[in-house]
Amino acid sequence: MDELALRRLLLRVARGTTPLDEAVARLREAPIHRLGDMATLDTHRALRQGMPEVVLAEGKTAAQVAAIARKLAAHGPLLVTRLAPGKAGPVKRAVKGSIYDPVSRTLRRGRMELATTGPVAVCCAGTSDVPVCEEAVATLEVMGVEALRVYDVGVAGLHRLLARRGELTRARAVVVAAGMEGALPSVVGGLVGRPVVAVPTSVGYGASLGGLAALLAMLNSCAPNVTVVNIDNGFGAGFVAGLIARG
Repeated sequence: MDELALRRLLLRVARGTTPLDEAVARLREAPIHRLGDMATLDTHRALRQGMPEVVLAEGKTAAQVAAIARKLAAHGPLLVTRLAPGKAGPVKRAVKGSIYDPVSRTLRRGRMELATTGPVAVCCAGTSDVPVCEEAVATLEVMGVEALRVYDVGVAGLHRLLARRGELTRARAVVVAAGMEGALPSVVGGLVGRPVVAVPTSVGYGASLGGLAALLAMLNSCAPNVTVVNIDNGFGAGFVAGLIARG
């Protein structure tokens, strides 16, 4: 249950079209749902945090992901992250109408019905960073927030970014993913007066240390509007940017 669903339920009670006992029964079931000893699902999370519980597929079997996803999808929009292609089939069959994207390794169905005040621009330095960006885009889609893709605009060819500056200024927030030396978020932060959520990626050669070099560079950014999430955490970046976009 999210805020919009709760408001609709209370409005129906106020109008007399939904009996009070029915509303109480729905709310009684709302906070959690146990799937045996496997999982305890937080079906109230969208109401508290603005986003339904998201399923991290890593470390779970396909059957576990399918069972969890089926139950969560019955309560509202669904997002599954880090879902390997080999596990996607059973989950898609369990959640009818779901969409699997092998690039971002996400599966989703539905989107939240919340008004937003502006889009989120999702940028990456190079094409190798696109999977992380697409995880952020999938997150924004489920949150009901428009995403503007601004891809392959790294500092090795800065004119590519400058040519798309107008899209960045349209956005309420900007997600910027970069590997190698991780310089792009600082450049974007210096160009636009918007919150910049930086995502270091594990793209790069030996001394990039699996994204650690980019992470440290972003943490040391001289642009004061840059904040940083963990390495390859496109979901976390998209979630934070989506909350900012909602105002």
